[in-house]
Amino acid sequence: MCLRLPHSSFRFARPSSWLALGALASLGVHSAAQAQDLYFAQPYANRMYQNPAYAGLLDDYSITLSYRNQFPTLAGTFQTSQLAADYRLRDPRSAVGVLINYDRTGGIGYTRLQAGGVYAYHARLTEQLALSGGASVSYGLQRVSYGNLIFGDQLTDDGVVGSQSLEVRDYQPVHYFTAGVGGVLYAERFWLGASVHHINQPDLGFITQSILPMRLNLQGGYKYYFLKSSVKGESREVSVAPTASYTYQGGSQRAEAGLYFTTTPITVGAVYRGIPLPGSSHPQQVLTAIAGVSVGSFRLGYSYDMSLSQFSAAVGGAHEISLSLREFDALEAAWRRLKRRNYPLVPCPAF
Repeated sequence: MCLRLPHSSFRFARPSSWLALGALASLGVHSAAQAQDLYFAQPYANRMYQNPAYAGLLDDYSITLSYRNQFPTLAGTFQTSQLAADYRLRDPRSAVGVLINYDRTGGIGYTRLQAGGVYAYHARLTEQLALSGGASVSYGLQRVSYGNLIFGDQLTDDGVVGSQSLEVRDYQPVHYFTAGVGGVLYAERFWLGASVHHINQPDLGFITQSILPMRLNLQGGYKYYFLKSSVKGESREVSVAPTASYTYQGGSQRAEAGLYFTTTPITVGAVYRGIPLPGSSHPQQVLTAIAGVSVGSFRLGYSYDMSLSQFSAAVGGAHEISLSLREFDALEAAWRRLKRRNYPLVPCPAF
């Protein structure tokens, strides 16, 4: 995200908010004229945000709530909430979804709400290989409040805050639309996906133009099963899944590699973000620990980002929680198999 303020003299009411601006830079905002998207440490719990083609690939329907608190030691912390829901239609080739994101930065009064719909179409290529294509369209609203800002004309000679500022506060809320597409090729043991978001590159600037550049994401992985069985409709597995992801947006790039281990109903994993890439100098290095448990139709995940860079370590890591309600109809799946209308489930992690 990007916040561009006028060049008149002001200061924040809380000194720690200066750190918030530095944190913005550490999140990848490399230019005052460009914005960037938020990041989730549990990409597969928030899979439709990563790629719209994931709609309907894990369950007949699911609802997921996610919350991320970045740099919790700062007074103006970065907080993100997400509601995601997908539903596989009666025709199993189609699925729809809803995705709502709300970002808030307390120190500078910045909020962004983005809500949209997702559609995915699933096609069987062979008996074991399938392809899903998806698209998303979203509406966004961002605004900034002035309660935490103190302008120069409010300060007396001894530094005491005086009357209201005469500065013109003309930051009107910004409305925008954005669209994205993606695809996932998958089989019983592997998946490979690609997505492009913000194809139309909307303008998020409050006063001057601030383009939200296209975000390209590649993701994939392989799952090796030590045990896979289904008894009385209950699926059980013991598996290990290495994963990889690459993101490019507005001249910045990020590469990460992860490893997940699952023994039903528990999943644990670790993701290393900040793999050095050609043309990317001194990337932020983060090690994320992930743990999740499935109980019936519910799925609970937690992750913590442990930064390996000096600045981010000083302001704290990031906590992320996801809670999902999921449902998969085994009888309906058996009927689809008889009618040769079923599709393999994508084997990506659930957290």
